Amino acid sequence: MIVGKRCDEPELWNEIVHDLDGHPLQLWGWGELKAAHNWRAHRVIFVDHDDVVVGAAQILSRKLPGPLKRLNYVARGPVWCDGKEEAVLDALAHYTKQHLPGVVLSIEPDDEEIPPAEGWRTSPNHILIPRTLILDLNKGEPTLLEAMSKKTRQYIRKSEREGLIFRQVHTAHELAQCLEIYRQTASRAGFPLHKDQYYQDVHRFLGDSSIIFAAFSDHAPVAFVWLAVSEKTAFELYGGMNDKGQELRANYALKWHAIRKCKEWGIDRYDMNGLLNDGVSTFKQGFADHEDMLAGTHDYPLSPLYTAWSKGLPTAKKTIRRVKKILRR
Repeated sequence: MIVGKRCDEPELWNEIVHDLDGHPLQLWGWGELKAAHNWRAHRVIFVDHDDVVVGAAQILSRKLPGPLKRLNYVARGPVWCDGKEEAVLDALAHYTKQHLPGVVLSIEPDDEEIPPAEGWRTSPNHILIPRTLILDLNKGEPTLLEAMSKKTRQYIRKSEREGLIFRQVHTAHELAQCLEIYRQTASRAGFPLHKDQYYQDVHRFLGDSSIIFAAFSDHAPVAFVWLAVSEKTAFELYGGMNDKGQELRANYALKWHAIRKCKEWGIDRYDMNGLLNDGVSTFKQGFADHEDMLAGTHDYPLSPLYTAWSKGLPTAKKTIRRVKKILRR
């Protein structure tokens, strides 16, 4: 029998996530970020009868109005040993019912499919987009380039000839410059942003797992891409460019630089974090000749109110929209 045990040790938790090839959104720092912004983070280790760790889940919980009580959410998790998926799902559901009563437990695993488990169901409400593009960094650079569109390869070469410097962002001033670029990008594209403090907290809480690459022209960034990284996976969080960056097509060579550095560091996967039917997705799609579809959102109902929640209770619908904005940016 597999049981869940609370974990309060950051180093142990991160070690388990890395050992199980977990996603960076399961790292301790991501939970601390969310805990600083209206969520609570609960880390649960799942062990078998020999006390061997077979899985883990960082559960983010948020209060909901009235009898709904609480939303429980696992971003790009749980993590598990091969062959233990169903047992971990059962243990996760049992732990949540016992310790975190609410309306639902929602998970969005970093897997293309998960086994059927008792009580779980596919959810129509997504927070992270399951349709994405994940590069296999075990492939050689020539193979990765060959899979790109002709236009993408051309723009990479063009922007590499523009005299840009591609490197990591290291100082608070450079981070502030990148956030100014992000505000310009959001204004052009029409999407909402957090206050700067939130992004500063991302960088602070993730620590070495927060990697920001930028393209510099005349000693100032003109484009940036921000990653959360674990030992196995690099995951794009944010990115943008200013007018000069657009003129120089800086985002093309910058993304290729980020991909190459992640490959150099021994990271296996580069996840571009969702595909929609928009210009940003078209840009991403130029970097590969395939798409990936993850398992999506799976719910374990915790309350008789779940049906009303999932079908669009007005309060729940409003909360879902708010949660999506909070988690996507």
